[in-house]
Amino acid sequence: MQADQGVASSQTGDAAGYPWLVADIGGSNARFAWVDGAGQRVQHVRKLPVAHYDSLRAAAEAYLKELAGLGVSARPRRASLALATAINSDRIELTNSHWTFSRSQLQADLGLDELRLLNDFEALALSLPGLRADQVAAVPGPSLATPRGTLAVIGPGTGLGVGGVIETSGGWVALAGEGGHMTLAPTNDYESELLAAARKEFPHVSAERFLSGIGLPTLHVAVAAVAGQPSAQRLTAEQIVEGSLSGDAICAKTMDQFCAFLGSFAGSVTLALGARGGVYIGGGIVPRLGERFFQSSFRARFEDKGRFAPYLASVPCVLITDTLTALAGAAFALEQSVR
Repeated sequence: MQADQGVASSQTGDAAGYPWLVADIGGSNARFAWVDGAGQRVQHVRKLPVAHYDSLRAAAEAYLKELAGLGVSARPRRASLALATAINSDRIELTNSHWTFSRSQLQADLGLDELRLLNDFEALALSLPGLRADQVAAVPGPSLATPRGTLAVIGPGTGLGVGGVIETSGGWVALAGEGGHMTLAPTNDYESELLAAARKEFPHVSAERFLSGIGLPTLHVAVAAVAGQPSAQRLTAEQIVEGSLSGDAICAKTMDQFCAFLGSFAGSVTLALGARGGVYIGGGIVPRLGERFFQSSFRARFEDKGRFAPYLASVPCVLITDTLTALAGAAFALEQSVR
């Protein structure tokens, strides 16, 4: 979904309306942060468990109350919230939590001049042009230069997010979609067997069915079944990652295949978007793999696109190591809107 253009009211004081409240709100946690002025990084970052608060407003007020206790007494004049859901009406329902709210009512309740809402992966995409060297790790292949043109981001987390951002004369414009639900394609007979095993449970095997926290258990079951070692216990994504790092053979095979599928999928997304400026890997799964990911077949499979292998060989890939980048993207969306 494209970002909501926000609900604005009459402005007083400086046009940018600092300070700003920004947030990255998922199903489990809500991260809030503060922007004091132009060119300032987000600060006072706090992570609040969604389950501990009845509403988004209650969580936001708790955050602002904590800031007041630290001597930050000013109320925000503008806010930009990245939400793990589609943004298409005044009524917002979080996909994986109990929070629901009216954007116009929330703006009034918080006393904001402007409230901007955007999808969480749109915010992550908007953060890409401003990422610093200490927020990413290079994947084998060409090095990443100054971001230019079109960039793609793929994030295996709880689900599988896909987004992009395009450089235009008016600034960076995010491309938000639901690419994680594209059909996953096999590249060899073994992968066809894995997909056939998964189709016994799911008629449509999307990329998210394997390449996410909710999908890793399905991939693990398929790998075990094809290996003739079906398991009576369905492991969690965390158990599978830990097992791969501690020497469990089926878990290790699962994560190797995860990296292979991810490489192929990332190559397909790059071709679809024309993302020659670079591909960024986000989400919480890949950083936990450490050197296993960098030594995996990800890059080889990324480039393995037949006649377009030379095209992909020139595209750099990087791993996002900073988990707070969506906050910067939310701030950047608001910055562009007030220029």
